[in-house]
Formats: sequence, structure tokens, C-alpha cells
Amino acid sequence: LQGTPSRTRTPDPPERRTRPNLLRHHAPLARISLLGADTRATSSEVVADKMCAKIHYIAPNIYCCGAGTAADTEKTTELLASNLSIFSLNSGRNPRVVMAAQIVQDMLFRYHGQIGANLILGGVDCAGGHLYTIGPYGDMDKVPYLAMGSGDLAAMAILEDGFKPNMELESAKKLVRDAIHSGIMSDLGSGNNVDICVITRQGVDYIRPYEESVYKDKRERRYKYKAGTSAVLTERVIPLEVVEETVQSMDTA
Repeated sequence: LQGTPSRTRTPDPPERRTRPNLLRHHAPLARISLLGADTRATSSEVVADKMCAKIHYIAPNIYCCGAGTAADTEKTTELLASNLSIFSLNSGRNPRVVMAAQIVQDMLFRYHGQIGANLILGGVDCAGGHLYTIGPYGDMDKVPYLAMGSGDLAAMAILEDGFKPNMELESAKKLVRDAIHSGIMSDLGSGNNVDICVITRQGVDYIRPYEESVYKDKRERRYKYKAGTSAVLTERVIPLEVVEETVQSMDTA
């Protein structure tokens, strides 16, 4: 979300947390950047990871949400973070958000969509809060708010309905939480917890988890049956002869 904080009440700087750091959402206020994501990673119809971190560190003032192929989004953001850390060491200052967006845009454009990374890049610099969306083909746009991922249609509906230019920080957090929850309820590929990252000039507040899932399946009964529950009608044992046995050692170094 992007706008100007209300002048009637200035929110206190968020407490810096030391906790380690897809519906993917971003909500920057004029001087604040707010990112949110779910924590479910899937492999086809199988839930591969229930605590996948989809908000990636780029720089002290920039974070990035990723949707698409998990390996591509992680390695792309790691490469971007490495390049920007070299810039910071040489210049002695934090990078601009538009600089990070242009670097990753140029890299993705060269691969013509072969890297399945849909990114939402958000951060705060000397010019305020910024939000950029970068597609796998190198297309880039600057937007006030955005949702990406398999549950983005339901999430975008909540963002479009509740977004206001002059939102309080807590209201923006609730809006992002509601958008992610809407995507979770409407999409099997999204789920589990809600993570939120608040970026200001004073620092970063990475809340993981911001909210644990309220939609969890409970097993109603045990599916371990007693021996003899299913009757054995016939039994046939076929002996197998080992013709050749080969043992190969695997290098684990």
C-alpha cells in the first residue's frame, strides 16, 4: 500500500526484531513499506513446506516477495542481494529501490522467461517508500499496491476494496492480513501462516509469523486398523532369486 501517513497521529517506530528471517502482497505508505506473504510451498497437489519464507532479504532497506518456482525466486533474490551488498561496501550507503528493480529486471529479461520468478520488490530510501513488480520476462511496473501468486485474484479484491492513500500503519497491516487470508481461503496452493515485514527508515520489523493459520484440518479419527480387520482370502508367496548384486558408494563430501 502506498500513501501518506495521517498527520493526526504518527505511529511509533516499530520495534526491531531479531527473529530470522506466496499470495504475495505489498502495501507501502509514503515513508513506510509493508510486505506480506503466506508460508505454503507446494509440489503439484502435495504441500512441500508449511513454513516457507517468501519474503526475502535484499538489503537493509529492501525486501522482496517471490511467487512462481521456489528455487528460482530464492536464487534470484540471493544473487540480487549479493550484487547490492558489493555496491554498499563500495559506496558506503544503502542502495535505492529503483536500482534493485532495474538490476533484477535486466537479469530476468536476458533469460526470456526461463527463470520462473514473479517478484514484488519493496523498500524505503531517501525518496520514500516504493513498490515495484517484476515479471519473469523482465516487465516492470511501479504500483501503489499489488498481489501476486496463485491466490492473487481473491487477495487483489480485498486490496482494491480497502486501500486508502492515507492509511494508519495498523490499518495497513490488517488490510494485508485480510488480503492474504482471502487468498488462503480461495486457493489450495496458498495457506498456513501469515508473515508481515514493515520497512521504515528506522529499521525493519519482520514479524514471522504475524498470524498463525485459523484454517487447519483436524483428523476426526485414527486410520490405523487392527490386525485381522480385512480378511485374507488367498495367499501366494513367490521366491525371488538374486542374480546380481551391485553396491555403489556415494560421495557425500
